[in-house]
Amino acid sequence: MSEFTFFSEQSQRYADLQHKLRQSTDPFGLLASSIKAQQAWLQNPMALSNELFRYLNDVSKWQNFTTRRFWGEADSDVFPPHPEDVRFSDPIWSDSPYWDGIKEWYLLNTHWLQDALYATPDMGEHERNRSAFWLRQVLNAAAPTNFLLTNPVAIARALSTNGESLVAGYKNFKEDKARGDISMTDMNAFKVGENLATTAGSVVYRGRLLEVLHYEATTPTVHSVPLVLVSPWINKYYILDMNEKKSLVKYLVDQGFSVFITSWKNPDGSMRDVSFDDYLNDGVAQIIKVAQEISGSEQVHLLGYCLGGTLATTYLAWANRKMPGKVPVVSATLLTTLTDFEYPGDIEVFLDEEGLDFIDSVMEKKGYLDGKDMAASFRMLRSNSLIWNYWVDNYLLGQTPSEFDVLYWNMDSTRMPMKMHRTYLRELYWKNKLIQPDALEIAGQKIDLGQIKQPLFMVSAEEDHIAPWRQTYTLADRSGGDVTFTLSTSGHIIGIVNPPGPSSKRSYWQGVPEAGESAEDFLARQKKVAGSWWPNWVEWLKPQCGKQVKPKLSSRAHPQQGAAPGTYVLE
Repeated sequence: MSEFTFFSEQSQRYADLQHKLRQSTDPFGLLASSIKAQQAWLQNPMALSNELFRYLNDVSKWQNFTTRRFWGEADSDVFPPHPEDVRFSDPIWSDSPYWDGIKEWYLLNTHWLQDALYATPDMGEHERNRSAFWLRQVLNAAAPTNFLLTNPVAIARALSTNGESLVAGYKNFKEDKARGDISMTDMNAFKVGENLATTAGSVVYRGRLLEVLHYEATTPTVHSVPLVLVSPWINKYYILDMNEKKSLVKYLVDQGFSVFITSWKNPDGSMRDVSFDDYLNDGVAQIIKVAQEISGSEQVHLLGYCLGGTLATTYLAWANRKMPGKVPVVSATLLTTLTDFEYPGDIEVFLDEEGLDFIDSVMEKKGYLDGKDMAASFRMLRSNSLIWNYWVDNYLLGQTPSEFDVLYWNMDSTRMPMKMHRTYLRELYWKNKLIQPDALEIAGQKIDLGQIKQPLFMVSAEEDHIAPWRQTYTLADRSGGDVTFTLSTSGHIIGIVNPPGPSSKRSYWQGVPEAGESAEDFLARQKKVAGSWWPNWVEWLKPQCGKQVKPKLSSRAHPQQGAAPGTYVLE
């Protein structure tokens, strides 16, 4: 063995050891980023001294402020909370000099630490954003509102209830611990098939990856071209069939559409090798075949939501390459669908080689990624409102969360099979191959979004932090078909689950993007329309839906195998 080979092998072993140590101790680079920030400040002593002087000046302001408050001066919020921060909204945080001083001390340190991080010299934008994210998690967790002895509201409630609130809080804590998650709603208030997913329908196909649920129209005749809805398998399908008042499925069958929807299998360890290819072949391609056979129509209208929309878009590119001129899809509707992952939103803080390797190691042990792990990651993006708010209400105040069906659905999580999710994270999120013509091969075909010729109706949400609307918009200029783009108010869920009616509080903008037009320029020339986008979408669909025919719920090849919601959604 040559000396060069020996040292090369030792270097590789050392690198592998470093990698393993980081995976076990610091998979998302929090410690490494902190060390880099400290080194950067030490290498810039003048800037460091200025920051420390600013901190001492803030401490002096706090001391003077608290002294004046104890002598009777009114509250003036020397270090005001963010306008959307409701943690200190109770009047006691302003009325009491003692609690006001604690609040201001926390905000002083929070503001200074975050400002100092963003002022760190020579730190890259991605590293700065990632460090700021993890710093926020620490600061949010350390808030005085999260601890009984530093939360005056919780103390007052415990005294007024003779300790019953603490008993109830401990009971809530034990129940949530057994469930493995912090409850965001009353988990005993809902049951799928009873007060959720109640639209009448039948299971007409059951395979290893999905059940196909068919909902026949409530009208005497139906449009001959059926609708195929591809739901996200990162959550369960009934987000599109919540209840009678806000079910997209119910709305469609009442409009005379024959609706088929995917109800995905909740994978276990035996499905570790199920791939993205399988979800295309045995998922979206399969449900289209079932819909064709039962309806007798050669084509369908395709709808995909979130990850289901990414799969539906991939299918369109795949089918146009595989069977040009014979694609069994008239049009496609894409709801909050990412195809360009260059700026995937706040979730990018988890996306680097080390973070992806950590997720891989978790999946290797189980064969899947637990939906609760993913849900926890998304909740961390809004930790004050989605974690600590419920921590305080459920445990410190001993309150039972209010009933909210969307939050129940959000907590009814699913698992992701290892091979599929690895492809999704690495090839799409990390390497962004879906937008690169022929860079990604799925089910034997090179994928090129420019091959898509079908008209697209795209719906995104203004406040969506999971699929940022400006990123979803980029497909408009990559697709080869006509595009109608709709931007709904609200977020990833409420912007879509938006039924029409007098109680609707949402609005939307809609238009046809021009070639090369930016998202901002497109939005600037649209007029805001009050109400739900659902009726407008149906009017867009109807001219492409063929003649009226007699309804048909099942067929000899695909008989009814039980009532909706089926069995997979209950797993």
